[in-house]
Amino acid sequence: MIITKMSLPRRTFLRGVGAAVALPLLDAMVPALSRAATAATPVRRLGVVYVPNGMSMGEWTPAATGAGFELTSILAPLAPFRDRLLVLSGLDAPPGPGAHTRASTAFLTGLPPRTGPGGGALAGTSIDQIVAEHFGAETQLPSLEVSLDARDEVGVCDGNPCVMTNTIAWRTASMPLPGENNPRAVFERLFGDVGSTDPAVRRARTKASRSILDSVTAAAADLQRQLGPADRSRLGEYLDGVRAIEARIQKAEAQNAAGVPVLSQPAGIPASYEEHAKLMFDLQVLAYQSDLTRVITFMIGREYSGRTYPQVGVAEAHHALSHHQGDPAKLAALARVNAYHMSLFAYYLDKLRATPDGDGTLLDHVLLVYGAGMSDSNAHEPKNIPVLLAGGAGQIKGGRHLQYAGDSLANLLVTVVDKLGVPVDHVGVSKGELNIDTLSDV
Repeated sequence: MIITKMSLPRRTFLRGVGAAVALPLLDAMVPALSRAATAATPVRRLGVVYVPNGMSMGEWTPAATGAGFELTSILAPLAPFRDRLLVLSGLDAPPGPGAHTRASTAFLTGLPPRTGPGGGALAGTSIDQIVAEHFGAETQLPSLEVSLDARDEVGVCDGNPCVMTNTIAWRTASMPLPGENNPRAVFERLFGDVGSTDPAVRRARTKASRSILDSVTAAAADLQRQLGPADRSRLGEYLDGVRAIEARIQKAEAQNAAGVPVLSQPAGIPASYEEHAKLMFDLQVLAYQSDLTRVITFMIGREYSGRTYPQVGVAEAHHALSHHQGDPAKLAALARVNAYHMSLFAYYLDKLRATPDGDGTLLDHVLLVYGAGMSDSNAHEPKNIPVLLAGGAGQIKGGRHLQYAGDSLANLLVTVVDKLGVPVDHVGVSKGELNIDTLSDV
């Protein structure tokens, strides 16, 4: 029997023994009479990708404004997505104590860091959490916070609690939300059903080394027999994607167990930085595709990151390199690191564009914020923050470079929230919204 008139619940799961896998949006989940309305009002999503230690601004900032700008060396990997980009210059982060902690803290809160009673970290609610509070009732997870670096910073960093370097997401003024860097843990949070957050329970499940999908195969086969051809194909592709990611995680665990010399990394994290990054991006695509969450923040690196990038010919630690002192060779190396990060972001955009969603793709229905919390890293400069918007949610007119004259980054944060249809009066030190719709040159 082919399902043509029934409507599956939107939050449908395939359930097996100790496993529950969320499904992507299927035609059978939307009554026929309301499908046209659903296509006209697609689900909106917010994604944020943060890079640490500032930027080589000379290789970031386009020379021209408006639609005629040329992509710089750092922006060049985004050439296939030029029409979906809005590059913004001249926006200033709020001044405050600390350099690196200020950069990450203010990026989404619009506020400088503060230290509360007892030395606790204080900031403000970040826009991802403002949006998550609005969208969260529709999803299993209000938001997802992921990263590539471990959360092992303690103590004081440039005068503020080091926890502020671990996150850009703040649920409240006193509750930072550090990202999870282990793909296995992210996968289990999205798709697992272990019934406990006890680390011992999670380790036991990992050692079982049995696919989560094995216990729901029968349920999936039964459901596919009832679906129409388009839904069968969509469900099959989705489950293949879930299994492929799980296989990659298991392979990484096996490699680490076999003695790959990455001693500081726990099982589940690939030895290759690029594979780790792409795996985390793939997980984010799946999270959006299955509508498990509509809000994700991702830190490609935390502030003070000392990672090296031999894959692009940079052997010097990133943080040390960012203090370039105007040395042309160091600036060129820093630009290579920045461009490499951008190439990973381009991979993400390509995956989003290739993933159908409603009457378009995931890229059509997500608003992405990409950038760093400081500009010239040598001076720890909070002015002229490097930031861009990408994607189609919010009907943003892309293909432009806009230059502002010292407007507040917090004004952009208000604008992003508004474009997603979430009511907000202000964010941090904002004074209003930013004109991004009709502005060509300032």
